[in-house]
Amino acid sequence: MSMRPVNRFLAIAALVVVSASATAPLAAAELSNCLNKQQQAAILASGKVVTLSHAIAAARARKGDVVRASLCQRSGGLVYVLTLLRRDGKVVRMTVDAQSGRLAGGR
Repeated sequence: MSMRPVNRFLAIAALVVVSASATAPLAAAELSNCLNKQQQAAILASGKVVTLSHAIAAARARKGDVVRASLCQRSGGLVYVLTLLRRDGKVVRMTVDAQSGRLAGGR
């Protein structure tokens, strides 16, 4: 086993931790209305929202890897809030409308 994959993993992990701590106040406010696992399971079972894998597929069009995902309540309905690590090393957050599966926003 070479050290190269381990070093790459550590570099990515450090980047995510630094980026997450830099946006922690924003993330806490944005994610305050997210559903717990039982609530998510009930919503998914009802068929009223697309699956997380569908939302991730929509987000991957932005050429990044999803490192965090939450199903949250917003004034307009339910959204998936996804945090992506882009290939250029930037961490971005985007939302996917949970009913339609379409990108609802990102930064």
